[in-house]
Amino acid sequence: MIPILNVFNHIVLVYFLAINAVYTLLLALSFRASRQEMRRTALGGFDSMLRSPLTLPVSVLMPAYNEEKSIVEAVNALRLLEYGEYEIIVVDDGSTDGMLRRLIDAFDLHPVNRPQRINVPCAPVSAVYLSRQVPNLTVISKANGGKADALNAGINAARFPLFCAIDADAILEPKALLRVVRPFMVRPRETVASSGIIRVANGCRVVDGRVTEIRAPRNPLATLQVVEYLRAFLGNRTGWSELKSLFVISGAFGVFKRDAVIDAGGYRKRTVGEDMDLVLRLHQQACDRGERYRIMYIPDPVVWTEAPEQLSALRRQRNRWHRGLLQCLRASRSMIGRPRYRTLGLLGLPYNLVFEVIGPLLEVTGFASVAIAIAMGYISFTFVALFFLMAVGYGIFLSISAILLDQMSPGGFTGPNDLRRLLFYAVLENFGYRQLQALWRLGATVDFFRKKHSWGDMRRKGFSTT
Repeated sequence: MIPILNVFNHIVLVYFLAINAVYTLLLALSFRASRQEMRRTALGGFDSMLRSPLTLPVSVLMPAYNEEKSIVEAVNALRLLEYGEYEIIVVDDGSTDGMLRRLIDAFDLHPVNRPQRINVPCAPVSAVYLSRQVPNLTVISKANGGKADALNAGINAARFPLFCAIDADAILEPKALLRVVRPFMVRPRETVASSGIIRVANGCRVVDGRVTEIRAPRNPLATLQVVEYLRAFLGNRTGWSELKSLFVISGAFGVFKRDAVIDAGGYRKRTVGEDMDLVLRLHQQACDRGERYRIMYIPDPVVWTEAPEQLSALRRQRNRWHRGLLQCLRASRSMIGRPRYRTLGLLGLPYNLVFEVIGPLLEVTGFASVAIAIAMGYISFTFVALFFLMAVGYGIFLSISAILLDQMSPGGFTGPNDLRRLLFYAVLENFGYRQLQALWRLGATVDFFRKKHSWGDMRRKGFSTT
């Protein structure tokens, strides 16, 4: 029993050493990319893009279901985007509340007989509305089919070569669309998709659909998620983008080349991780064709979203995210370890398989195993110190590094109290919160094998306007 316990504990220690080595590489790449992006941003050029007739027009797609309370404000916020030519397409995915009526009344919508091009499959469209007040606003009413299906309906209705997918409860910074479209202007043939950072809006002051003051949340759970988001986006996704292995673009904010998405078959409904599934298929499609391509993450364009403030809602969200990851890895298993799929097949997907799929089991059992060994007195102080340095201490270092990366950007937290609060939670999250996340991911793995497909629900409090 004791030799087996010691062997297992050493396996867990090697696991933490390996994952920390990966995180160190990603962090180094993220620091370099963030400095380069700051220099590009300092050079400007966005005003020229805004005025230029050559700037690619964009269709902004907003799938919505039962968003009666916030949909008018969400559309009004999109109307304030600083961009040249763009259209807003709201897709009512069979809402059962008064959302459609609110849109009709607020924007003087009238039905039109517009033939629908079915480029990608979607549930039947019952009506198409245009606005007498907002010339670039279209509202589509369709049978309920889920978010992926609603996005497909929006793609079918879109008129422009690029489309931006955005959640109905998200708030875009005024210049976010300009900045995330820039890669398509710099290298139009190669760029397939791009995205920006998702930030937690809890605690921030929001006026007329704009974040006017950045504040750290007062809610402890939301503050933990601020640190988590900074580490995930600034510390990880920037690095994966530099390695040309970006495997997910958040459904809350991403811009795509419409023709490439249509060629890939649009969004698939059979997964709760439709955003990651699409990105992986875009990678696979380009590699199978032998094309040069880019799928980019840019740390500057910002979209704000509301994070769960109740533990039960957060658990449901993370359960869905992890089940979506497992579904996507199963669908893309033929790409794993194959040089044909370049760094994604050799690095990105194997990382997910080892550290995201197997990792939660090793983490949960590893902490339990070390605790048992300590209680029985069959483990050295040196091993315990090294284990907690790798499993906890390095996690603190990564979180603090992500906060420092955030300080390099103009949109970061600037108040000294906010910064102290974030640094405190960067330490605190490693004592319980991250271990709880591993437990939830382990539970999501069980749900995946039980073929659970529910989306889950999150009750939103709404953004502060005070």
